Amino acid sequence: MRTAFPRVAVGAAPCHALIAMVLAILPSVSDAQAPARTAAKPSLEQSARRIVASVTYPTFITNDATGRPQARTVQPQQPDSAWTVWFATNPRTRKVREIARDPRVVLHYFDLPTLSYVSLIGRARVVRDRASKDAHWTAAWSAFYPDRDTSVVLIEVSAERLEIVSSTLGISGDAATWRPPTIRLRAGARR
Repeated sequence: MRTAFPRVAVGAAPCHALIAMVLAILPSVSDAQAPARTAAKPSLEQSARRIVASVTYPTFITNDATGRPQARTVQPQQPDSAWTVWFATNPRTRKVREIARDPRVVLHYFDLPTLSYVSLIGRARVVRDRASKDAHWTAAWSAFYPDRDTSVVLIEVSAERLEIVSSTLGISGDAATWRPPTIRLRAGARR
């Protein structure tokens, strides 16, 4: 490849002309000799955890008695290593009845600034025992549920699979079907 040297004004000091030529050549020389440096791309699961961590209030989706999806915002804990998620709710809510009837649920985490989402698809169960409440309690919940024995139940969501899309992280769906990249899990644990 031929490098074009900058024009130097007539009468310019020889030293300036030399500096101008060196600066013109430098980028092509350094690019050719420098080893390629690429940051390690995070795994799909690491990317999913990053997206989930950036979302405070995901959407929790259950199915009503007619099979129609019902969505609401919740404030869960971060998923554990097996992608199990816990959150508290009033025992008289629709979601408690809907989970008892059909445990299939989705927790959908959408992060607008990065145009990223994770859909955590799995099964939920209602947990009422005090030992589990104590083990999974978050201090912020105390303001809403002063009596931990009767005013609150926990919802445990065990992921079966994750679907991930992120514009910022370069994670996109299939070109033809738009099906997102998926991590398959079994009963909340990695296969």
